[in-house]
Amino acid sequence: MRKLSNDELDRKSVEEFRVSEKSPFTIVLDNIRSFHNVGSVFRSADAFLVEAIYLCGITGTPPHREIHKTALGATESVIWKYFGTTLEAIDKLKKDGYGIISIEQAEESVSLRDFHPKTGKKYGLVFGHEINGVAQEVVDKSDYVIEIPQFGTKHSFNISVTVGIVLWDLYNKLY
Repeated sequence: MRKLSNDELDRKSVEEFRVSEKSPFTIVLDNIRSFHNVGSVFRSADAFLVEAIYLCGITGTPPHREIHKTALGATESVIWKYFGTTLEAIDKLKKDGYGIISIEQAEESVSLRDFHPKTGKKYGLVFGHEINGVAQEVVDKSDYVIEIPQFGTKHSFNISVTVGIVLWDLYNKLY
């Protein structure tokens, strides 16, 4: 078996990405403190043709050296917007007809394996602060709260890992 070269991967150019049909997901980052995590989210968003990333509160924004280090150019392809608060971003998405899904451990949360996105519906996927998670006031405004099953001793995944797991699962359920 031979590894493929980058030229053989037939990836989209930034221009092709921008005009491509997107998956029905907008990522909302609720006060993410790590620039590396933000950059990793950009890469995953690019891989799954996410519509946009909403960077909220203390979440760092491009251009920033640490974001670019892990994004590897995805800040050029994925559309992003900054909001002073996550609630502002949620209100905009709700006004635009999006269902809001917070990824959090909460009472009455639904296991990711049991959640099935509806075809033709758009979703705002909210991922929270590395220590505190998604803010309670954001959870309160969510239409769904999804939890990733875990079986070890730790209580959570790193946010960039969580984004990858959720996008992979939801994308596969739709396509």
